[in-house]
Amino acid sequence: MIEITIPAVGESITTAFLAQWHKKNGEAVSKGDLILTIETDKVSTEVTADESGVLEIIVAEGEEVPIGALVAKIDPSGTATTPASVPGSAPAAAASAAAPPARVPASPPVTAPLAESAPSVSTNLSLVPVVTAASEVAEETLLSDNGRVTRSKLSPLRRKIATHLVNAQQTAAILTTFNECDMTSVMKLRKNIQDSFVAKHGVKLGFMSFFIKAVVEALREVPQVNARLEGDYLYQNHFYDVGVAVGTEKGLVVPVIRDCEKKSFAEIEKEIIDYATKARNGKITLDDLQGGVFTISNGGVYGSLLSTPILSPPQSGILGMHTIQQRPVAVDGKVEIRPMMYLALSYDHRVVDGKEAVTFLIRIKDCIEEPTRLLVGA
Repeated sequence: MIEITIPAVGESITTAFLAQWHKKNGEAVSKGDLILTIETDKVSTEVTADESGVLEIIVAEGEEVPIGALVAKIDPSGTATTPASVPGSAPAAAASAAAPPARVPASPPVTAPLAESAPSVSTNLSLVPVVTAASEVAEETLLSDNGRVTRSKLSPLRRKIATHLVNAQQTAAILTTFNECDMTSVMKLRKNIQDSFVAKHGVKLGFMSFFIKAVVEALREVPQVNARLEGDYLYQNHFYDVGVAVGTEKGLVVPVIRDCEKKSFAEIEKEIIDYATKARNGKITLDDLQGGVFTISNGGVYGSLLSTPILSPPQSGILGMHTIQQRPVAVDGKVEIRPMMYLALSYDHRVVDGKEAVTFLIRIKDCIEEPTRLLVGA
């Protein structure tokens, strides 16, 4: 029998969430087949079959188990059968029959398959059993209040995000300063060169690459924002690895684009697309998320007009982009309708003074309103 255990995916990660079994219990699998997706508090990881055989699932999806836990086996000499429930389904069926009927929601929670069975857990490596009895799972994940409320466990990623945000609020002196920028020049430049840019590089020129380049220029001008406070020491960064927040169905991840000062607009745009694809497919790795010195979050893609972004410690700054809105503004003493975007810079006031924060944000505004500055470093 080939044992399938939860692989180690990082030094600080001790448990994983069985997000989805891609093969059924008793189903034949081939070497290299994707059989399981697991989620941790940072990334998703796919587990493939090391050998061909018949899959025996021990722990059903929806459960959180320790790293190294035995969750399934592959029998190389086994014969595939009609996909069956995970072992232990009989007690679950009895419990279900004894329980009063309840309305099931149109969109069942992710752990709903557990209500179908009560899987056993191997005590391999002296692990403490982690699977709940079927009746307890049903009580936790199905309905209460006459079907108007559904309760389900937070995924490790969602819990990590919640803890991270609370810690950021409690450990940093977060302050936000605002400004607005006229997007006319950037939009005109994009329109003029978009066709040739796509033809040459195979990717569209977006707004994010302009803002990343503008952030690099601002970090150079105001290096205090490119610093972090750890204990009684201030660490000054001399590199420009910028994180770009990417929203997924499972939560927000912030992959990092390395050495932004050395990359062209096309290289940055390609990396953004690659990261977005990896995030949607659950392919983001720990290395993709670590080491950023500054973060950009674009709430404008969801229609946000203005927000106060939260820091990603130990970083000292985060830029919030927002939706572009046609608004009347004064230009050379005349009122004109211009495409305007609100910008928000949240920063750690323990490290960055107000004057430095305002100077930083104005530098970004200047680079966006006159994008030629980004080409000549003016």
